[in-house]
Amino acid sequence: MYLREQTRIVQIGDRFIGGGNAILIQSMTNTKTEDIKATVAQIQELTKAGCEIIRCAVPTIEAAKAIAQIKEQITIPLVADIHFDYRLAILAIENGADKIRINPGNIGSEERVKMVIAAAKSKGIPIRVGVNSGSLEREILEKYNGVTAQGLAESAIKQMRLIEDLGYDNLVLSIKSSDVMMCAKAHELVANLTDHPLHVGITEAGTIYSGNIKSAVGLGVILSKGIGDTVRVSLSSDPLEEIKSAKQILRTLDLRKGGIEVVSCPTCGRTEIDLIKLAEQTESMVQDIPLNIKVAVMGCVVNGPGEAREADIGIAGGIGCGLLIRKGEIIKKVSEDELLSCLREELLNWKD
Repeated sequence: MYLREQTRIVQIGDRFIGGGNAILIQSMTNTKTEDIKATVAQIQELTKAGCEIIRCAVPTIEAAKAIAQIKEQITIPLVADIHFDYRLAILAIENGADKIRINPGNIGSEERVKMVIAAAKSKGIPIRVGVNSGSLEREILEKYNGVTAQGLAESAIKQMRLIEDLGYDNLVLSIKSSDVMMCAKAHELVANLTDHPLHVGITEAGTIYSGNIKSAVGLGVILSKGIGDTVRVSLSSDPLEEIKSAKQILRTLDLRKGGIEVVSCPTCGRTEIDLIKLAEQTESMVQDIPLNIKVAVMGCVVNGPGEAREADIGIAGGIGCGLLIRKGEIIKKVSEDELLSCLREELLNWKD
């Protein structure tokens, strides 16, 4: 059975994945890569939010050439996303891409795939072999009577072996589907057939609402089985939302430390403050505080202290007043208006 600690170690830029290294968070720019200024600005914003690997679409010669200037202005590894044109893959490599993403099946002849491999080998950069439900070979679709987990796994292994047989094994695999359970099953099948690191995600997950739910369920299943070395939450939304969601999923699975975890109670008839607003304000307020603790936001002063007992620190609000709570014990009573600022002051001066 696959364990991420047993996968091969692959270097992407100055980062390492596989072999028990931390699961890295990835996203993809939605700017035109040829627009260097806009692309750099977005990558820098994503980096600040916690993105650790960025992928850029390379559909044109201008986009491939832009990689060199983009790389000069960013601090995280850049993956060039290539479809169909082997020449763009080679040009992206020549311009400094830290990894390329291809589907060998749509690159063309074996000779063209060889040329891409030769370019990657000359720079020592990995190739991400990407297979998804929309790219399955006709013979596999016919064999399994449509898209199936078995078909996805078979296609991924076939593409992997094609590159290995051509003399290159510096690979990362990805198998994606918008069908959550099919995707999870495909990852299990592939994980038992290779020790290459895997990039995981639920593709075309959807809007920020449905996409987050599908991604949390799917990635929860996959990652909890010890599968996955890099991760992307794919949303039809601002890429910043992908980073926030990925961080939360990893923290929830205890696969990522650092950052304040905010927990809050559901609203009920005892709630005497605007709990929803307070919880959202708290979650936003703690983003820049580098602590690894749990903060509870409670909606009433009666049950709040007890319910916040498992948190390191908490707040509870009542009519016109609020409580600051540490490990279930009330340490301060303040006005409702001072509650949030009081919490921030405590966090900025936090000592265990």
